[in-house]
Amino acid sequence: MGYPTKVQLIQRKASEQWYINFPSAVAQAMEFDKGEVVEWIIEDKANLILHRKRTLRSPVKLKKKETPLIDAIDDLLNDVGIGDRAIERVRRHVLSRLVCLGRHTITGLITTFGGQFKDWSAEYRLYARQRIEPAQLFGVIRRAVAATYRPNRPLIFAMDDTQLPRRGIKMPGVKYLRDPMGPPFRVNFVRAQRFIQLSMALPAQDRSARMVPVDFVHAPPVAKPRHNAEPQAWQAYRQQCRARSLAQVGVQRLAVLREQLDADGRADQPLWVSVDGSYTNRTVLRQMPERTVVIGRIRADAKLYNPPGPMQGRGRRRVYGAPLPTPEEIRQDSQIPWIKVEAFAAGKMHAFKIKTIDSVRWRASGPCDLRLIVISPLGYRKTKNGRVLYRKPAYLICTDPQADIRKVLQAYLWRWDIEVNFKEEKSILGIGQAKVRHPESVERVPALAVSAYGLLLVAAARAYGCTGLPKVIPPPKWRRQERARPSTQCLINHLRHELWHKGMNLTHFAKNESPNMKWDKNNLPLESALYYATTAG
Repeated sequence: MGYPTKVQLIQRKASEQWYINFPSAVAQAMEFDKGEVVEWIIEDKANLILHRKRTLRSPVKLKKKETPLIDAIDDLLNDVGIGDRAIERVRRHVLSRLVCLGRHTITGLITTFGGQFKDWSAEYRLYARQRIEPAQLFGVIRRAVAATYRPNRPLIFAMDDTQLPRRGIKMPGVKYLRDPMGPPFRVNFVRAQRFIQLSMALPAQDRSARMVPVDFVHAPPVAKPRHNAEPQAWQAYRQQCRARSLAQVGVQRLAVLREQLDADGRADQPLWVSVDGSYTNRTVLRQMPERTVVIGRIRADAKLYNPPGPMQGRGRRRVYGAPLPTPEEIRQDSQIPWIKVEAFAAGKMHAFKIKTIDSVRWRASGPCDLRLIVISPLGYRKTKNGRVLYRKPAYLICTDPQADIRKVLQAYLWRWDIEVNFKEEKSILGIGQAKVRHPESVERVPALAVSAYGLLLVAAARAYGCTGLPKVIPPPKWRRQERARPSTQCLINHLRHELWHKGMNLTHFAKNESPNMKWDKNNLPLESALYYATTAG
């Protein structure tokens, strides 16, 4: 509880003087001097900070936390609200998933925390018997990220789908899908599982943001009947394909997310979700939940219309007005002026040239006004003296025509970080490496791995700030420029340092002392994680 005081005003004929007084006990405790110069810093309209240039050394030396990342992860896990035994097992799996040195299978996690000589059935039952719901972990992550937003500010999300390649033919939900990594001149197929992820933007002071996963659900395709099946089977198959399409599952997850935000006390904050062209369709735009704004890409040759004019005479009310030029024709139209808008992308601020039309209609969205945004190609150079190259133009729509165009553009540019999430989840955390066949485990093992990734990002933001860099492990000499934000691999290395540095006892990689393996926080033995890193299968 703070100390209440009044703001005083002395009005004179030619000037005004404002005073804020605080008790003499506070001034004596702070050891202020008469005439000392201080600075006022305006944080926002609710917080005014008094900054002191001259600081005195404190007589009490505060002990710094040795494990800021582990402590932050533990604080988040304590908010899950499950039993002590279950949360301790989840903690072992989360930390082992992050620091595992070999393949990220269930046996790989067990050997990381030293359980390979005990009964391992409970570790598998954690997923198969639904001992933990990934939604509980994602709820903690979502509330922690939402707490960084100011009141009445839109909550920005990104939604996309990904595939986890599988070789097993008996795993539930595995089918032949189109390979997104195949060359453009040949369609390839791959056996894989299909998942949909929602990530929430964690904004920083420099207008950058980091996408943090807050939802990860299995979206398996429908099993196709045999060619000689009954017509009723084929009719049911077509109905299930429409009901379980990626767009339909995405709309359902947005509705669930909107309900969760309302339950968290954020009903007054709109939900903004950025999607790619595969979700900018009739299914998504016509089934949006309340207080939800969709920002997505459309085709360059999309057919757009003006809103209908006033009703004249009898007949059915019109939904679409006169046709408009296509987005590509609008980009090439010299009579429509370009507008410069600054936004953060690729590590720095850029000045984007855009064209916008406030109210347009599109047949995919029905009787709903949209805002069209045309983004001019951005120039870049591969080398310092190389020629200027240009990227492709982009065409966006926003379901809220009154939204601030700068915020809309920035929200869509932040969407790229969900692609970074997919890359790090697969290459660093190995979410598709676990060989499980139980239907519940097939869904929960990848989801719990993604939630561990989200816990790491939120814990790092709490421990070091959104763009803060841990300074425990020195960077290599060849890294000349300091990173704008810590990479996921950098955070995992520091988490390994916090778990194992007491056991290794390597100060500056030089001292040679007897290791202390009985550290209170080290319940992931180093020798087990190291020796079984490549043999766990």
